[in-house]
Amino acid sequence: MLEADLKAQLKSYLERVVRPIEIVANLDDSKGSTELQGLLADLQACSSQITVRETRDAAERAPSFTLNSPGQDIHIRFGGLPLGHEFTSLVLALLQVGGYPPKVSDEVMEQIRSLDGHYRFETFFSLSCQNCPDVVQALNLMAVLNPRIEHVAIDGALFQDEVAQRQVMSVPSLFLNGEPFGAGRMSIESILAKLDTGAAAREAAKIREKAPFDVLVVGGGPAGAAAAIYAARKGIRTGVVAERFGGQVADTMGIENFISIKETEGPKLVTALEAHVSDYEVDVMRLQRAQALATGGELIELTLESGATVKTRSLIIATGARWRQMNVPGEDQYRNRGVAYCPHCDGPLYKGKRVAVIGGGNSGVEAAIDLAGLVSHVTLIEFDAQLRADAVLQRKLKSLGNVTVITSALTTEVQGDGQKVTGLVYQDRTTETLKTVELEGIFVQIGLLPNSDWLKGAVELSPRGEVVVDAKGQTSVPGVFAAGDVTTTPYKQIIIAMGEGSKAALSAFDHLIRQTAPEAVRKAA
Repeated sequence: MLEADLKAQLKSYLERVVRPIEIVANLDDSKGSTELQGLLADLQACSSQITVRETRDAAERAPSFTLNSPGQDIHIRFGGLPLGHEFTSLVLALLQVGGYPPKVSDEVMEQIRSLDGHYRFETFFSLSCQNCPDVVQALNLMAVLNPRIEHVAIDGALFQDEVAQRQVMSVPSLFLNGEPFGAGRMSIESILAKLDTGAAAREAAKIREKAPFDVLVVGGGPAGAAAAIYAARKGIRTGVVAERFGGQVADTMGIENFISIKETEGPKLVTALEAHVSDYEVDVMRLQRAQALATGGELIELTLESGATVKTRSLIIATGARWRQMNVPGEDQYRNRGVAYCPHCDGPLYKGKRVAVIGGGNSGVEAAIDLAGLVSHVTLIEFDAQLRADAVLQRKLKSLGNVTVITSALTTEVQGDGQKVTGLVYQDRTTETLKTVELEGIFVQIGLLPNSDWLKGAVELSPRGEVVVDAKGQTSVPGVFAAGDVTTTPYKQIIIAMGEGSKAALSAFDHLIRQTAPEAVRKAA
């Protein structure tokens, strides 16, 4: 089942296990059960600590398996074969069930153990979803640490009937005690914040007590991470405020143009960025969204949506961008119920169905090509008279027999039955007539919008809402700098954002040494 190199690597990981692991597999006569038997046999061969037992329980999902350790009270189940992006989730679960300490803070572990009540989580994932492992791994860890927490991770592509019955239209989709709990990428901190309602207030109180920073970075994407590292290396007091670490990169599937690294994936790069930042004395404040900026006093003051305020001598804005929406009737109503923005994540849920892709640029055409291998038919809708994607992508698209391309078309409405998407209405821009396409899914790929709404009136913005910066990353306000996709800097690329973040940090340091600098800045200078 597993290749020799992967088994050798897995064997080395499992040497860290300090207590026995018991796997109980629930099987039937399906091909999936046969494949699961092969996977579990490989796992057992990799460690003497692992034992496998088989059952045939018609009341339980098959194929599926549980992980536990004798004498422990752990409730983890995988429904399906956790391969692809979820193989890492399986390995981590084995290590943690086997007693290997998790890489989370003591504070987070104590917060998990203190949760009272009964929590039965179910997560629907797809093997091609790069966002799903964060959720699966977080809930598995919580189930290891707290016996009152159960977690079942379910491959939505394998259990299509259940997906349809529970109206799962995007992954990851989380259910708690049978009720919808959340959708999309969630960190262990964000899950805990929803369960522990007092956590946000406690964190806001802690933030208010922090001393002013020399450099405060707003945003945890490539630009923000680079800015934090460059600032911290100067030996000055550096903080990062981020809603989530990684930004849009965490939602990126393949990265093939990051110089010196031929190929990687967004989540892997985010993990590396976070680890690099953690090597320095950077105060990272997670799950915090900026609300307002005040620059009139001696210190710059940032107000957060949590109600906390942070003061700093200089500020770097690196809040990135978000998916652009169509802004048509029905889009908000059917988001995650047929309207999606990540074809890699949600594509497997539409196997054999009809979908549309909105947008004829590189992202849209790549999405259509990927989806064509899964769904019954793809309709690509482009506003312009011709596609804007690279020629090589257009040639590939034209070679596919289950793709229809419609140009000069303006999407005007998303239709649905109250529960899910049933169709899409567009206007033919050459005749101005309205036409309807019957389908089950719509993937929106029409570019990005800068996350700058909170900055209106505080710094100069371009007509497109981008923060206006000069060659040094300086904004219209002294001491306030910006970098990455939120700015007017052309070409929104990861490597450019990193360079701009580094530049902004150097510019902020240069600004500080020209002011009445704190002792740390004078020493670093």
